Amino acid sequence: MTIVDSLSRVDRLEWNALVSENDPFARFEFLMALEESGSVSGRTGWVPRHILIRDEGVLVAAVPLYLKSNSYGEYIFDWDWANASHRAGIPYYPKIVTSIPFTPVTGRRLLTGDKPLSEEICRAVVDGIQAIAKEYDASSIHMLFISKEEFDMFSGFDEFIPRITFQYHWKNSGYSSFQDWTSKFRARRRKTVQRERAAVAECGVTISALGGAELTESHWAAIEELYLNTVERKHAHAYLRPDFFTRISESFQDNILALVAEKDGEVVAMSLCFQSGGHLYGRYWGCRSEFKRLHFEMCYHRPIELCIDRGWVRFEAGAQGEHKISRGLMPAATYSVHWIAHKGLHNAVEQATEMERKQSIRAMEILSERGPFHRG
Repeated sequence: MTIVDSLSRVDRLEWNALVSENDPFARFEFLMALEESGSVSGRTGWVPRHILIRDEGVLVAAVPLYLKSNSYGEYIFDWDWANASHRAGIPYYPKIVTSIPFTPVTGRRLLTGDKPLSEEICRAVVDGIQAIAKEYDASSIHMLFISKEEFDMFSGFDEFIPRITFQYHWKNSGYSSFQDWTSKFRARRRKTVQRERAAVAECGVTISALGGAELTESHWAAIEELYLNTVERKHAHAYLRPDFFTRISESFQDNILALVAEKDGEVVAMSLCFQSGGHLYGRYWGCRSEFKRLHFEMCYHRPIELCIDRGWVRFEAGAQGEHKISRGLMPAATYSVHWIAHKGLHNAVEQATEMERKQSIRAMEILSERGPFHRG
């Protein structure tokens, strides 16, 4: 097992051979764009410490791992834990996180290609991560948005606290068209969707779905501007440095799908998605001015329609947002596991997450009942 401080020390093809076909974000090109653009760095609180495991010189497993000096850009929130730790006089940072920075998307964090997980390799990885935590005097280890397979495996290790949260996802049950999809809705919900789509048509905008190779420099300039506009409007953090968009426009074209809305020859809104295998992921949205219901069209309806037309099986629209339920994106569990060095804090977090797990499961049950579909 070796530790590298940058993916630049890894062969691109060797790393990508370990990544699931449905996961664009664990790919070398995406992670490298984050590093090279400075979006991931010591300055932003994400210091790469990637794990590589080789067998006779061949890379057989890898883990994207970061030494964190804050809790920004993770989306599995531990601010309360950090505050409690500080109140008790226990340093919470640095900590160790295995995650895709700024990307709340479920996927394998222990990358092994098409090989199933084994308890032996999982144990070796955990031991390695704990050794890194000890080296840097890290307070804790957090494995975020892991697969259900990893969750079941790592939850069986005594040192880890399992945690369940949830998002809203869409699954394709073999729909033949968008109309076929909405025919499963109750009449009132179906009419709401029809009104939302009609309102967009009345705005006079033209929406195009463009692959990465079809996007021009002016498109990318608009995408970056609209991303920053959304960040400013929401008083959020601009996690992505400007050079990030330049780099993915060059190295990540095959996994990019942008919905671009234009009016009078000007880009007025965008929804930047990423696609791989049978999955589509909505990530960044922006709009120059208010267009009635355009957000619903570009962030939910049109991506779902594209999935149906192209035979993709899953669409994830990002974190949070109960309003997604009425558009047919239903609650889906997300998984993480955590280890905290301080025994007292570990026990307190364990009790809190057990209560949270029960609340999350119950909330998903209640929210699922509010879905738009025919009952019975």
